[in-house]
Amino acid sequence: MSTWITVTDPIYTERYLEKGRQLETTKRTLGSGLASWNKYNYGFFSAAIKLPAGLTSGVVVAFYLSNADMYPHSHDEIDIELLGNDKRIDWVLQTNVYANGVSTGREEKFYFWFNPTLQHHYYSILWNSHHIVFLVDNIPVREFPNNGKFSAAYPSKPMSLYVTIWDGSQWATHGGKYPVNYKYAPFVTSLTDVEMVGCIVNPKQPNSSCSSASVSSIDPVEGPDFVKLSNQQVSAMVWARRKLMFYSYCKDTSRFKVLPPEC
Repeated sequence: MSTWITVTDPIYTERYLEKGRQLETTKRTLGSGLASWNKYNYGFFSAAIKLPAGLTSGVVVAFYLSNADMYPHSHDEIDIELLGNDKRIDWVLQTNVYANGVSTGREEKFYFWFNPTLQHHYYSILWNSHHIVFLVDNIPVREFPNNGKFSAAYPSKPMSLYVTIWDGSQWATHGGKYPVNYKYAPFVTSLTDVEMVGCIVNPKQPNSSCSSASVSSIDPVEGPDFVKLSNQQVSAMVWARRKLMFYSYCKDTSRFKVLPPEC
């Protein structure tokens, strides 16, 4: 686990199981998480995550890229957010994209086609200059293309990878309508098979370029196999969006008087 540093509060316990390369994070009150040592300017990021079972309303598990530490007023962010869902004993998948400090998120929400608490499932982000793709068990659920319609809304600065678990009651459950019930704690998230492959840069050095050791022979940054989705991937994404997506910012006319240009 040498790729990670621990960002944690003393009231949390985090167990490293070195032999199985598995991390278990136990949530007590506020939040806990991990951050990558390196910053990436595009790449492929993936982890197998098993979510807490039982009544988890208000609990948020996030797997995301961000550079808020470097650019607090103009940060970029690419989010996979797993939300304990209201009063139901299940989970919701939310994806989101921020860029250049724009406060408006571009959220889309999905139901799962499996129980994410029974075993580990893979959550992945592909980010390059062509598009951002969100995948669950290698099935694309969303593509955010960089086609010029919203270049100001496309993340472009180096980011770190984060994994966190926290109390999102006020944000994730209709203004705190269904807050975290700590009677059902601890909320244990298991994380394994973390993959971070891409262009490692030093944002403090203006002319910093990708480390040659940081990019695999099959380049996930700008390689030809990652410019666009295959026909099979497009079909899978159409299925996921038709059957599982229940919210898209592009259809939220009550929120936007004028829909964003990409919609």
